[in-house]
Amino acid sequence: MSTESKAAWRTRFRRNRAALTAAQRAEAAAALTSVLAALDLGEAVAAYVPVGSEPSFTLGRQVLLPVTPPEPGPLDWAWSGSLLPGPFGLLEPAGPRLGTDALAGVSTVLLPALGCSREGVRLGRGAGYYDRSLRPGPRRIAVVYDDELVDYLPSEPTDVPVHAALTPSGLVDFAS
Repeated sequence: MSTESKAAWRTRFRRNRAALTAAQRAEAAAALTSVLAALDLGEAVAAYVPVGSEPSFTLGRQVLLPVTPPEPGPLDWAWSGSLLPGPFGLLEPAGPRLGTDALAGVSTVLLPALGCSREGVRLGRGAGYYDRSLRPGPRRIAVVYDDELVDYLPSEPTDVPVHAALTPSGLVDFAS
């Protein structure tokens, strides 16, 4: 077990992502899209709009996307379509807001992550927006690059575990 802090892990993952070339990111995106095409994600899916070097993918269907509130709190949601700049320079859906409980109607939530442990610990950016938004019900899948799936990450009681990690190499389900 590593004794590194969350901050140290975030620094490591961000440094590794910054070293990825455009070709490597495109190759990973194609692989993630291929893996997703083979999965049964259910009727309705929530996802995210990638920022910077975050893993990207294409689902080819309408999905719920997050709308970030100006102050830390639960995310609002809207269906994908036109995107507009939101707080913190993030792109967000322009459509009608569905409220913070919209995730109750989805089968799967594809979550951005800087890293994920094989114990189901998802390491986000640190503001807690997703952890405040996730509730029991939908399957929670962290999307990471292959080297960001590790054996251990530190966690806190407020960290909501994920059920699986999606990497360019495939889906890794975690035992409950």
